[in-house]
Amino acid sequence: MFNHNRGLWGYTGQAPDGQPLTIQSTGMGGPSTAIVVAELIDLGAERLLRVGTCCGLREDLELGQLLVASEAISDDGTSRALGAGERVPASEGLRSALLGTGLAGAEGAVVSTDLFYGAEDREAVWLEAGALAVEMEAATLFTLAARRGAEAGCALIVSDLLFDSRRRIEPERLEEAERRLGELAVGAVSSPY
Repeated sequence: MFNHNRGLWGYTGQAPDGQPLTIQSTGMGGPSTAIVVAELIDLGAERLLRVGTCCGLREDLELGQLLVASEAISDDGTSRALGAGERVPASEGLRSALLGTGLAGAEGAVVSTDLFYGAEDREAVWLEAGALAVEMEAATLFTLAARRGAEAGCALIVSDLLFDSRRRIEPERLEEAERRLGELAVGAVSSPY
């Protein structure tokens, strides 16, 4: 562990391919993510990969499934304040590397919002826009990385499902999905693409 500023823990070491790897918590939401991403880029980060959880919006998604975000629909304040339009794409090389691992179960647009709970009135709009899932950080990450010349991608675990009634993944299934997400992430950032 090399960092615990602001209660956001960071670890650095060596990836299986021998290259340096840093894992840094960003906290929840766009504002915290923007601070951490800017500071990581200032320290020399060139590839940034968000790994975390999301809430599935479509019935063809399952709890524990891994999802690669091809783009983020900007329905949050931070990415818009950074100049994002309605949609912000993931970096093509990192997106392709994530898909190339063969571990992702789905790929598509996610919507970034400031509210993980209490935004039920937005769900129909998000679905109409083509969102597979909702989360809080990808649009900020993609926007800021593009502005600063870094690559950015996003791989998520479907931890909640919104259709019918909200359902949450069981702790044991979440832990197993976290291991698979870690394998996907390390495989992608280690890829020479």
